[in-house]
This record gives sequence, C-alpha cells and structure tokens, in this order.
Amino acid sequence: MKLGLVTDSPSDLPAATVEQYGIEVVPSILVIEGRPYLDGKDITREEFYTSLPSFKTHPTTATPSLGDFQVCYRKLFEGNCEHIISLHTAEKLTSTVNIARQAAADFPGRITVLESGSLSLGLGFQVLAAAEAIDEGGGLEEALAAIRSTRERLRVYAALDTLEYVRRSGRVPGLVAALGGILRIKPVVELAGGQVRPLGAPRTNRQAAEKLRELLTGLGPLERLAILHTNAPARAKEFLNTLMGEHRKSLPRDILISNVTSVIGAHLGPNGLGVAAVKVGEG
Repeated sequence: MKLGLVTDSPSDLPAATVEQYGIEVVPSILVIEGRPYLDGKDITREEFYTSLPSFKTHPTTATPSLGDFQVCYRKLFEGNCEHIISLHTAEKLTSTVNIARQAAADFPGRITVLESGSLSLGLGFQVLAAAEAIDEGGGLEEALAAIRSTRERLRVYAALDTLEYVRRSGRVPGLVAALGGILRIKPVVELAGGQVRPLGAPRTNRQAAEKLRELLTGLGPLERLAILHTNAPARAKEFLNTLMGEHRKSLPRDILISNVTSVIGAHLGPNGLGVAAVKVGEG
C-alpha cells in the first residue's frame, strides 16, 4: 500500500526532510495588520520576528482552508497514494485538525486524520517517525504505531522571554492567570496533550535555561532532540554547547536547531528557547 503523509506548517520540519520523504505540508495563515501571509512562504521567520515588536496591531493566525486540504489530498491520490495519514497541531490549540477531518470526509475510508497533542517539532518528530516507518517498508499499522510510540515518549518544554505576547494573543489565558500575569519573569512551561502548564517562573534567561537543562537531562538517554528558539540563534547555540559539554553521552547524534515558525512565534514572542525531545524506548 502506498501511503501519503500530510501535516501543517507549525510542524517545523526541515525542508530537506520534507523533500526526502515526500511529506505534504499545508501552510497555516499569518495575518499581519489585515494582510494574510502563507506561513513559511510569504514572509521569512527572521523578517517576522524582527518586525514583531513594532507592529501596530498584534498579528493573528488562521487555519488552512477546507479547500487547501482537499487540493492536497486529491494531489496525493492522483499520485497513486492508496491511503493518507494526516497529522496535525494539537486540537486544543488550533482547529486545523477539524478542518482536515472535514476535508477527509470527501474521501471516505481513505484518510486517517490525527492530532498530535503538540506543535513545532513535538508534532514534527511524530510525522518523521511515520515517514521513517513507511520508508522502511511498513504499512499503515506500522506507521500509526510509530506515531503512538513517539508521542508516548515525547516531551516539549519552553522558556519564554516574556508573557507579553501570550497575553496579547489571548491563546493561552490559563497560563497568564496561573502566573499572575507577571511580565518580568521568564516562565518555563511544558506542552503535553495540547495543554500548556507552568513549571517555573525564573527571573532571568540564564535561570530559565538552567531549568530547561534540568528537565531535559532528567529524561535520560534521548532518541531525538531539537533545540527550538524564536529568532534567538545565539541563545539556542549557547544552550546546545553547554548541554553537549555536560551530557553528550545521553544525546542523539543528530540534533536539530529550529527557528520556530512565525504562526507559533506570534503567540510566544521573540527570544524564546525550547526543546522537543523523544526519550529512548525501553526494551
């Protein structure tokens, strides 16, 4: 059975990976001062983050349209795919997966639509696990098992530079409420099952980075790791260099550094730091 893979742009998969495995990425929409931009295509991440503090109105985000998904699915079926796995950003954070489900209804029994419970490479690593399973000759069940296994072993942590952008976006009001709306802290959070929960409220970025390292190294040996940042490459490299110096034996050989896509950054703000990690499985 020839399988197709579809995800959305907040998966943050590298372009080379997308091309290697033939993954279809449907772009989300970024709305800047009334003008829509295709995420990852119409404006670079660097341009967006540099301009973010100066926008007159806070950018908003929108899901791909029903038609976007229908066109994508039809393209894969016309390319002789027999079944499609469509895997998307956490349902509690966006309605993207619901749009995908509506589009899949036009192709009954031929598309498995899933939500990842995560975003950025927390989603991307699940897509990659499925892609590798398919590439190794696995069928639908093997690909779905690879997704489940990765999701069970996945952890996503982030250290925000400020709560200001979360407050402006209104996307995670519970986080702002839990931390008292304090803007001068550098909150450390976990994303699990689509829920964002606070893990600490350091006062400095250095303390926040130390908290992230503590959380990460507490996971034990890692199968996959990505260092995530919102236009803070120097901060991400410093974090990785320290991690490599202290814990190299527990880290995977290939470690990604990813400037998180703009539709996520619109809600988090610049200069954030995070990690997406998959623990080594038992047995």
